[in-house]
Order: sequence, then structure tokens, then C-alpha cells
Amino acid sequence: MSNLKYRIGAIVALCLVSLWALFPRNVKVQQRGADGILRDTIQRHVPLRKGLDLQGGTYLALEVDESKQAISKDKVPDAIDRALKTVRNRIEGIGVSEAVVQKQGSDRIVVQIPGIQDPERARQIIKDQAFLEFRITDKTQALERVLPRLDQIIRDKGLAAPTRTAAAPTQPTASKGLQGLLTGTDTAKTDTSKAGGKKDSTKTDTAAAAVVPTTGGPFSSLIQQSPGGMPGEYLVDGDNAPKVESYLSLPDVQAAMPPGKQMLPSNDSTVLQNKVYKLFYVVDAKPIVTGESLTDARPNTSPLEGTIVQFTLDNTGGRRFKTETGRHVHDYMAIVLDGRVMGRPPIIQSAIGTSGQITMGQGRDIRDAQDLALVLRAGALPVPLRVAETRTIGPSLGQDSINKGFRAGAIAVTLVVVIMLSYYRFSGVLAVGGLALYVLYTLAILAGFDAVLTLPGLAGFVLSIGIAVDANVLIFERIREELERGKTVRTAIDEGFRHAMPAIIDSNVSTILTAAVLYQYGTGPVKGFAVTLIAGIVASLVTSIFVVRTFYMIWLQRSRGAQTLSI
Repeated sequence: MSNLKYRIGAIVALCLVSLWALFPRNVKVQQRGADGILRDTIQRHVPLRKGLDLQGGTYLALEVDESKQAISKDKVPDAIDRALKTVRNRIEGIGVSEAVVQKQGSDRIVVQIPGIQDPERARQIIKDQAFLEFRITDKTQALERVLPRLDQIIRDKGLAAPTRTAAAPTQPTASKGLQGLLTGTDTAKTDTSKAGGKKDSTKTDTAAAAVVPTTGGPFSSLIQQSPGGMPGEYLVDGDNAPKVESYLSLPDVQAAMPPGKQMLPSNDSTVLQNKVYKLFYVVDAKPIVTGESLTDARPNTSPLEGTIVQFTLDNTGGRRFKTETGRHVHDYMAIVLDGRVMGRPPIIQSAIGTSGQITMGQGRDIRDAQDLALVLRAGALPVPLRVAETRTIGPSLGQDSINKGFRAGAIAVTLVVVIMLSYYRFSGVLAVGGLALYVLYTLAILAGFDAVLTLPGLAGFVLSIGIAVDANVLIFERIREELERGKTVRTAIDEGFRHAMPAIIDSNVSTILTAAVLYQYGTGPVKGFAVTLIAGIVASLVTSIFVVRTFYMIWLQRSRGAQTLSI
């Protein structure tokens, strides 16, 4: 009796968990507004959203962004082919099921995302170049020697314009922004107090020197040496930062930079006497290691450092990283992502091996770390992409086809129920009861995987219902055989389940292996069919073996000494 109570309790618990997984509810998420500020918003989370073929979604057309990288026409098709896999990995990585990512013509990638709740996030993740580099900051003040030449280039191009600059503050008051801190997790530590780590993220050294413009030229007047004393660090008035970035993008300016050096913007900023300054860094043009050696990246949180991304390099990259950081002990190393320095560079205290972390700082949303880790794992795009077209699309199958598909599924399920009831009678009633719980459990499993319902997925679901009934048919036929041999009802039920078990497991495992191959090598609707089929088979094993037998045990408990069984 106690065993029966445990079985009933397990079934009820599974039902409650399944209902909770399927129940729509409001969830709090952070979204970036038009002003770039993250705000908490409430969204309605509906499990088992419909796919492209049932409800439509978002359509994106991607092309090579030639404004960021010049590429010859004959190389565009090859670049698109290489970018296709990266885009597909990124879309699948944010949990978007049943997305269609395919090449259109020779110069476009088409992405169709079903019913996504945050299309702007998807667009941003797709476009991110995600090229990671580690570079040493310049400690020779090489930029100072070429500033006159840079000023002259800008004058010659007629870009010089009167620029209003604020008076130089005499006391820095605070700094803010993303702290780009890299540390080795096993062999290295970084001096965050010197490198602009956690301590510097809230307050700079109050004894630092004043911020003083370098010279009076059209370029040099916009940049100011950092009062913190970090090699290669410059400050730019927040209003003038876009102008400085536009100057640095000019080919003539890039050619006139010191040999082997580049000046890159940072995503960090600092506040000095209530005025916002953007940070720029002069770094080595050649990175010590790039993200091509990266094998894994995972988001995490730390009580001391805030939101972080932990990464791992392959053996070759790890050896090179350890060698190069060993040569630059006590130098500052900039973490560069897509040509932008991630926070203030940390100081290298010792050689760093294959593991490290990127610290995004306190107050950053964990989803930002998830997105960064995702694009790093998926790899860098071989060429920058731009969204050439965005539109909302309707159901790809058409409403008539959708209605016919649902009608066919309903007829199939109804026929299965009628046949079970008419052929197996009371035992068929128990099988139909198990089938109802099977439907509930299967939908809950799909909701747990954030699956999207498509017509191929529904086909897999209906097929798995037939497989679930097939297990009951095997069990019932074995029970019939045992009854014909003159065994008691209780013994016949026990023997029927025991003898049918090997055949049920063999048939279901072989089907799961086939579906796993479809999932591994298929895309889009094929994957949806495989996921639904696997979820259905797992649920059918639970209901046909565990649930239906529990129903029999309840019946036997209520009708002690039953001499016959309606089967």
C-alpha cells in the first residue's frame, strides 16, 4: 500500500510540475530603451510559442557591410558562406527554436525568426562582429611624436572646425563604466587598483594631475592625457568622442599613426568634475592572441567583481598567451572586442595560461554577459554584416494548410482513442487515461526546452502518440496470454508488464537514436520534428510503464479478489 501511495504522489507531482511549466506568466526582463539605458520591463511569457509556419515572425536580410570593410565582389559569396554558420550558431544560442537561416543568392543571408519577443536583441547579436584580441598598451608615448602630422592631415582634408573645450579640471572626482579586467584563473593575478579594476570603477586617485589638452591642433586639442598615469590612456570630452572616432577611421590618419600602433576607443567613460570623458587607448597593432584560440566562454557573477565572462583558450593559444604575457609582466593589457577596448586595461602581474575572465563590472545585467559569451563561443564573423531589410512575415504555410493539418491530427488521435476503447474495453480506458497524462507530460517537456510548435513538430507529436499506444498494446497482449494460461489477474498483470518490457525498451531506444541523428544533422523543421519525437517517446515510457501500471494497482486495490479483467 505504501508503494502505491508513492506512485500516486509521483504522478500528482509530475502533473503539478507540468501544469506550472505550461501556465503563462509575467516575467521581468531588462530591455535597452532608445536612450541606451537598461530598464526592467514586464513581459508575458507564453510557453510553446508557434513557429514560422503557424504564426509568422521576423524576417531579416543580411548583407556585407562594405562601409566597415572593403571587399571585392568575387569574394563576397565565400564570405557569406563562412558567415552563414556563425549566424546560425548565434541564433540557436539565444534559444530561438525553428529559426530559418539560409543563403539567398550569392550576397545575402536570410534569417526568419518565429514570434521572437525581443527582435532588437536578435538583430544586435547577429550583427556583432565579436572579434576578440588582447593587446599591450603603448608605454613609449609614441602618439605625441605624430600629433603635428595628424593635425596637418585633418587641416588638409578641410575637416578642422572650431571646437569648444571645457576648462581642464584640477581634481578628478569619479569614474564609471564597464571595467574590462582580465585575470588568469590559475596562474595569474591582476592589480586592479592600478589597472582601473573594482576600486577605480567608483573613485579615481584624488591626488592625480590635472587633465591637460596635448596641443592646440584640430586633432590634438580634442585629446587629453589621462591624469591617472596609465600608459597609452587618453581622455576625450564626451561630446567630441564621435568626432575623434571619425578622424581615427580615416585611412590617412591610420597610416600616419606610429609604426605598429593603433588608437582605439573604449566602451568605458570617466567623470571628472561632473563632466563625462570617453577613454581612448594607444595599443600595439599586433595582438598577442586573438579569439580564434578561444574554445569556451561562460557568463557568471562574482560578489566582488560583478558580472563576468569566463573563457578558455585551446592549448596552442594558451601556450602563446602564457609566453607573451610572461614577456610583458607589469605592462597593461587591453581587451579589444570589435575594435573597442573593453573597460580599462589591467596590469599583468604574471604569465596567464589557458583560462581567464573578462570582468564587465558591478550593475551590469547578466544577459549582457550571456550575449557576449554567446558571440564569443559562436566565433567572429568573417566580414561585418548589416541588416539590409527587416519586416514582419505571416504564416508560411497559409491558414488553410494549418487548419487541415490540425484537423488531420485531431482525427488521428480520435481514432486511436476509439480503437483502444472498443478493442481493450476497461484496459483501454486505463490506456486512454495514461494517454491524457502523456499529452500533458510531453507538452511540459517541450515547454521546458522552450520549443516552438510547428506543423512538422505536431506531426512528430501525433506519431509519438501512436508509439505510446503501441507500448500499451504490447503490454495488454502479454496480459491476455498470461490470462489464457490460467494465471490470476494480479499475476497476469505483473507478468504482462515484465515480459513486454524488453520489447518496449528496444523499440523506443532505436527510435530515440534515429531522432537524435535527425536532431544532430538536421536544421529548422527537421530539428523540431526530432525534439518533439524524443520528448514524446520519453513521456510514453513513463506513462505506459509507470502510470498505466499504477492505474492497474489502484483497480486491484479497490476490487480485491477480482477474478476477471476486461481486456
